[in-house]
Amino acid sequence: MIIRRIFLVTAILALSAAVLWAGDSASFADLGFSQDGNYYMFAQYGVRAGTLRPWADLFIVDMARNDFVPGGRFSYTHDDPIHAGQDGAGALHLLISQSAALAERYGISYPHQGQPLYIALDGDPAYAGQTISFRNFVTGTAYQAALNETISGSGQELRSSFVIRLESTDSTNASREYTVGTPNVTRPLIASYRIKRALIAPAGNSLIFVIEMKRNIPGSASHDIRYMVEALRF
Repeated sequence: MIIRRIFLVTAILALSAAVLWAGDSASFADLGFSQDGNYYMFAQYGVRAGTLRPWADLFIVDMARNDFVPGGRFSYTHDDPIHAGQDGAGALHLLISQSAALAERYGISYPHQGQPLYIALDGDPAYAGQTISFRNFVTGTAYQAALNETISGSGQELRSSFVIRLESTDSTNASREYTVGTPNVTRPLIASYRIKRALIAPAGNSLIFVIEMKRNIPGSASHDIRYMVEALRF
């Protein structure tokens, strides 16, 4: 009887959250760099809010070009909804299997995940804003990153873009400035951007910014959460 009550309360809370949220929130997956730090693989996955169908997107990035390698984008949505207790990760596992040959071609090593230099936490004032500071304690290099977004239009005509202005200061106080991103690329229905994580490759020569995007749902006041990355090769 107690178990049934707990299950009922959990179901009610989940239903209430779905009504309030209405959209769906992706999970981000760091799938590793190549040994030389030239390539990076990541994914996002989740469950469609309306249909409960699991889905996943997987990408392989050329760090020097800050763009996908040829054929380096994979997407999958399962035909059937998930069962109780599942989180949609099965769709991601399928894409990892399907992309194995390309990952091997670019030398992706799953254990060579990025070292986190910054992870945004809910309630963090820096996360609520768009300027963050972080440090690589191995090299002593300090970073300050400012995300500048440009929003135009509204409703289904909403378009946006962003760029990251990055300044690094090494242990000798020498400073360098970088422009990260493609501000000339406009994205439909994206209402805002936030830096969710900053990761450095094990080789120490590549930096990844994980960007959280709030995507408006047409005809609704709700939104989805999706992820992308911006890459910097030192």
